[in-house]
Amino acid sequence: MVREVTPAPPPSPSVWSEATWDHLECALRRKALNSPTDDAAWLSIVRASRRIMARYTTSFFIVSRFLPLFKRQRVEVIYAAVRYPDEVVDTFPLSAQDRGARLARWAEAYERGLNCAGLREALKAEVPAFLAAFTRVVREYRIPPEHYRSFLTAMRRDISPRPFQSLEDLIENYVYGSAVVVGYFLAYVYGHSTGSRMDDALACSRDLGIALQLTNFLRDVKEDQRRGRLYLPLDLLRLAEADPDDLDEPANRRKILTVIGQMTDIADRYYQHAAMRLDVFAPDCRVAIKACIDVYRKLNGRIAASPDCIGCRESVPMREKLAALPPNKYWRLPLSLLGW
Repeated sequence: MVREVTPAPPPSPSVWSEATWDHLECALRRKALNSPTDDAAWLSIVRASRRIMARYTTSFFIVSRFLPLFKRQRVEVIYAAVRYPDEVVDTFPLSAQDRGARLARWAEAYERGLNCAGLREALKAEVPAFLAAFTRVVREYRIPPEHYRSFLTAMRRDISPRPFQSLEDLIENYVYGSAVVVGYFLAYVYGHSTGSRMDDALACSRDLGIALQLTNFLRDVKEDQRRGRLYLPLDLLRLAEADPDDLDEPANRRKILTVIGQMTDIADRYYQHAAMRLDVFAPDCRVAIKACIDVYRKLNGRIAASPDCIGCRESVPMREKLAALPPNKYWRLPLSLLGW
């Protein structure tokens, strides 16, 4: 099956333009380089990373407020480091060749950053600010450098997308790089509990990363089609006798909705597996991780229950997000909603 790659749709008002990102990078680089210490430069980049998270993901932004400040800052930097490449391949009005060139330069800068001893040294080596801060996190937690390389490989695959033959193909050849390794970054920051090993935390993060990515796929089937992408496994589509290229014909649409329903069941099992093993993480992170699972599992359930999740992009109302959070932690929310 050859799928035509169409230009990305115009960015929604909730996302930043390429010019906005470029302006932020220039201003942030100047401020960080003029900082008296690496720690001062770090705090400038953290604040900008927090703005990015607040802009792009209300759910994850809110649940991350329940992390200790030290860990939350690192999560914000991780988010910014994965958000920008995603915007390159999804939102910026670039040709496929230009997208590939941007990612290649970003990958080269990542390697330079790994070889720098400090944050300002990385900035002087022309490493972008968010990437310079991320490589500091990689060094600090001894995160295997190949994990971010796998992430960038997944981003490159979105430039020239191909369909996936099975769920296993989808997970191993795309979801691993797009979501599982991001879960690994977070697991290193969260830390494991006294009675567990890092491998236990990574295994739980893998299940949660797969669940989150599948839910995002299932919410955005129509938008992904406009980008020439298909994340529903071909074997499930064949069993349902569904044509993934025709989302509008009513009978075929119902068949695709059946496949989406099967995939929500699969995602829910991954959420369940992750929820059962929260004790592998450090105690000070469990509230945030559980809230993340609860909120996104609600989203997955809304997709499953929707009569037409292809035509209507599902989301979790704020009141339901709040219901997934511990009431004794509500005091944090007014500040988080202001972007603090």
